[in-house]
Amino acid sequence: ALTIIKAGAERVVTVSEAEMAEAMRLYFRCAHTVAEGAGAAALAALMKERRKLRGKRAAVILSGGNVDVAKFAAVLGGITPQP
Repeated sequence: ALTIIKAGAERVVTVSEAEMAEAMRLYFRCAHTVAEGAGAAALAALMKERRKLRGKRAAVILSGGNVDVAKFAAVLGGITPQP
């Protein structure tokens, strides 16, 4: 993966647990879709970079909806569970 990233990635964006939780909430609220933290990481990165991307088109892939029901309920309630 690092070889591919080095060859074509403009930059790498890191996100926090709280940013992933916010992306999970956004997926559920706007798309009625369940995403696990890792699955929501790409959207979290996009949200973090929104000012740099203003006026541009962007796409993210949602993969991974394997999240514990209690943990997902906590996230929807505004809590950011720690790993």
